[in-house]
Amino acid sequence: MTTVTAPTVTPALGNRILAVVRLHLTNRWTVIYLPWLIMLAILALNVAIWAIVLSAAAPENREEVRQNLGYSGAASYMFVYMIVIAVQAISVTFRFAQGYSVTRRDYYLGTSVAFVGFSVMFAVGLSILAAIEEATDGWGLGGKLFTSTVFGEGDGLARAFVFLVLALFFFFVGAAVAAIWVRWRAFGLTAFFVGLAFLLVGFGALIALTDSWVAVGEWFVATGFLGVYAWSLVPTAIAALTGYLVLRRATPQG
Repeated sequence: MTTVTAPTVTPALGNRILAVVRLHLTNRWTVIYLPWLIMLAILALNVAIWAIVLSAAAPENREEVRQNLGYSGAASYMFVYMIVIAVQAISVTFRFAQGYSVTRRDYYLGTSVAFVGFSVMFAVGLSILAAIEEATDGWGLGGKLFTSTVFGEGDGLARAFVFLVLALFFFFVGAAVAAIWVRWRAFGLTAFFVGLAFLLVGFGALIALTDSWVAVGEWFVATGFLGVYAWSLVPTAIAALTGYLVLRRATPQG
């Protein structure tokens, strides 16, 4: 008698990646709702502060005061929070995914797809808020939270690009940090940040010792506003690759 063994059915790669994406969407409160609620609270606080500052200014000085309300950096909260989302997402779900025999490659691919999706979502949302801010002349007060000079002025598509590349950068830096934490815990993070500090200081010292500050400034001018942001995709890719290389040999810990 011949024994017939049923073939093992392996889910398609797309289905496996989609399963990881769904895993990251399990706690929508943390990754979607909470950051926007905090951002709207920050917006409300800024509008209140701008209104108080303008009301306290002398009538003849109010136009000058309005011109100085475009330097708020409060919107940077959103990008810092993206690192938090990435660290929490990987540190919480990696062990769970490994328990269900998800390969490290599939897990990281699914995680990367989720982070790209989150980046697009945040970039679109911030672009909409920036468009409203422009249409209302700074919420009626001349304030600039989402249209400050660091995000670009006057071109909605260019600003959306800036939001997107910034989101990708912070998500994948967070992914690299989370991977280091999962594999080496506190020792790995300490070594990473100490090494990064030495690298940055060393780079600054190299520029100073070679009198290259003028050349650096000329490079920024020649590259242009959007060009500089486009170059941020290089460290983003390095961070993404680093996260994968570290996580592929990580062992889930309790």
